[in-house]
Amino acid sequence: MAQPPIQFDRASGALEGANAWERTAALALSTGAKISSHFSHKGYIACANLLRKALPERDIAVKLNEDAVFEFPYGDGYWSKLLDLGYTYEDELELLFEDSAGVDYTLLDCGANYGYWSVLASSKPFGAHKAIAIEPSGQNYPKLANNARVNGNRFETMKCAIGASRGTARLSGTKHEAFSIAGDQTSGEEVPVVALDNLIEDGKVAASGKYLVKLDVEGVEIEAMKGGRRLMEADSVLLCEEHGNDRAHTVSRYILEQTPLKLIVYDPSTNRLETVNELSTLDRIKVSSNIGYNVFGTASAFWQDRIDALNAKAARRVQ
Repeated sequence: MAQPPIQFDRASGALEGANAWERTAALALSTGAKISSHFSHKGYIACANLLRKALPERDIAVKLNEDAVFEFPYGDGYWSKLLDLGYTYEDELELLFEDSAGVDYTLLDCGANYGYWSVLASSKPFGAHKAIAIEPSGQNYPKLANNARVNGNRFETMKCAIGASRGTARLSGTKHEAFSIAGDQTSGEEVPVVALDNLIEDGKVAASGKYLVKLDVEGVEIEAMKGGRRLMEADSVLLCEEHGNDRAHTVSRYILEQTPLKLIVYDPSTNRLETVNELSTLDRIKVSSNIGYNVFGTASAFWQDRIDALNAKAARRVQ
């Protein structure tokens, strides 16, 4: 019989239900995250996953806020950074989600992994929004479904990949956070594929709604955009990941040159979400090759106004 999850509260730092070795591991994981944050957490995942091999198989339930619990295997290299209370996962996304708590939007969480953003966006402090978490991996999906369950099944889950059109594809990879259907793969798990606009056709979402569309689909972002033209024309913001080692800025180039969307990027030097007209701007912002950078695309005047207001708030906080 599986042990109940260890409990960790990010507000207080309280760790409950852990034995002495698991507490020691928690200290190592949080200290390692804090130290490695000074160099973009380079090497942290490998070290944490090595430590995980010495731990019993068990989950940890991290309390993100008073209405959000996120479970994952204890010692997981990708998610254990949450044990560092000073760490914010993709802070530019959290900034937008937090500021949009009062907006009536739906989150389309594509490449949801274990469902972090669906858990957070559907929680009361973030506005209790409707969310659809989409994850193709047979390894990841049960953990995603579990996070829906422990949060009262308040968001929907779908086991499929996102692409340009309906079909099937092969999913492969060695890291749970980087499974991909990109390329002409002949091996791996066969998974169903749907297009973003199929969600409208299937009655999952309305064409006239407001959406935040997170596309963390590991190399298939452009195909996903090709299959989401109706959604892109609506009041939507696409939240896409640009890999730090992609010096051609492939996703941003496509948004800028092949879509009607404005390209918006968080610039740490100004603490603003800046509209980008020249890709050379990304040469300055993308300084670490081992991490991803989120870029936003929108054709919505509503969301552009929200982003302008968010920038104004940031400017006032600095003064």
